[in-house]
Amino acid sequence: MQTALESLEKEELIALVKQREQENAYLKSQIEMYRRMQFGQKRERFEGDPAQIALPFEATTEQTAEQEEILQEKINYIRKRPNHKGCAALPSHLPVEEIEIYPAGDLSEMVCIGKEVTEELDYEPARFLIKRYIRYKYAPKNGDGVRIGQLPERVIDKGIPSAGLLASILTDKYQDHLPLYRQKQRFARDSIQIASSTIEGWTKEALTKLEPLYERLVFDIKTKGYLQVDESPIKVLESEKKGACHQGYYWVYHSPLDGVVLFDYQPTRGSAGAKTMLESFRGYLQTDGYAVYEKHGKRKDVIHLACWAHARREFERALNNDKTRAQIALSMIQQLYVVERKASQLMLDAAKIKELRLKESLPVINELGKWIFEQIKSTLPKSQIGKAMQYSYGRWDALSAYLHDGNLLIDNNQIENSIRGLALGRKNYLFAGSHEAAQRAAMIYSFFAICKKHNVNPYNWLKSTLLNISTINHKNITDLYPQNFNKVQQLTNM
Repeated sequence: MQTALESLEKEELIALVKQREQENAYLKSQIEMYRRMQFGQKRERFEGDPAQIALPFEATTEQTAEQEEILQEKINYIRKRPNHKGCAALPSHLPVEEIEIYPAGDLSEMVCIGKEVTEELDYEPARFLIKRYIRYKYAPKNGDGVRIGQLPERVIDKGIPSAGLLASILTDKYQDHLPLYRQKQRFARDSIQIASSTIEGWTKEALTKLEPLYERLVFDIKTKGYLQVDESPIKVLESEKKGACHQGYYWVYHSPLDGVVLFDYQPTRGSAGAKTMLESFRGYLQTDGYAVYEKHGKRKDVIHLACWAHARREFERALNNDKTRAQIALSMIQQLYVVERKASQLMLDAAKIKELRLKESLPVINELGKWIFEQIKSTLPKSQIGKAMQYSYGRWDALSAYLHDGNLLIDNNQIENSIRGLALGRKNYLFAGSHEAAQRAAMIYSFFAICKKHNVNPYNWLKSTLLNISTINHKNITDLYPQNFNKVQQLTNM
């Protein structure tokens, strides 16, 4: 007869075995995922071969002669090759420099019967120049006071950089990802020696000028009824630990309805990071599955939208773990995106998009939900396919909420696109010098992201804004928003 103690020990052993099996399956799935990501080369490849020719070595005389003959043939072929007939048309707005070429020799006894025109797109490097303002002074003959010509608005009072130079420096750094030390090298090539501290000071002063416009942007974006939110890390040189960088975060807010983007720097990724912007927010909030967003999404005046792109990503990771079931889920998610492409191609308005989604997307969502509910019962929670199902199952209402309104988007991809510029810049300048510098960078990242959304030239916008922000009436400061730039310029030129 089996005693109660033996029976208990047996149950414990069975439970322990099941736990080990789950852990083993999870670790195997992790190994497979990392194996997919691995591109490292093996050491054996570089161990060396005794028969290998030692460096350096040179080509023989015969090989050199043969190569020169091949090269000569190649040059002759390139010279005689006919021009490509499918060249793209050159832009009509560019200035044209005409260069007239006449046949060699005496043309006095000849008659011109026509001409052939060949065009090419040329480029001249940026030109530095000095603007010298000469202000004449006048005094009345009776000696009562002196009058002098008024200087135009300057970005940095008593400083030497113009608005155009400052706009170029900021655009090169934050839009084209050229760090300041490389710009200093470019100045030096033109024999313009500027200290690093001076360029950094110019950058700080120019960004500080944008603070009133940025503060108004913060106020405006809090009133948007539909926001997408994501966050991205940025290293900051300030740290309590000696020799280490602080890990700060840019919280990025995007209003899909009008293409407005806001970068907000915070020292933390915790709930305090999003509190400033989301504490008083009301409306639709679309995010990934980060717990901080889940907390804000549970408020009564907020409807939380999840992201189908993130749900799809989880099932893609499960392809090596359970290919059959992962493909079933991916196939149904793909059907949802087919409906979105259809709505885009037909250029439907919000009401028609909602109607199309309820007709074609809702049945797919219901089918996928039933399938996940049945499959999750027989799936190891720690396996990759189990984690993918748990991700979608736990956010099912939020994943389905985009059906409420045709203005809502199926995923968060637009905001991720807005962060790409930051990711590229981060690889070049590596870190921000301080928390204040990181927040100043957040301002220009915000405005440049809006420029990209609205097809506005960032240099032209920034130069105009730096020239006008100190003199514009505060009631009209939103005229300086990038999304209003083209419209204001058109009205000015009329």
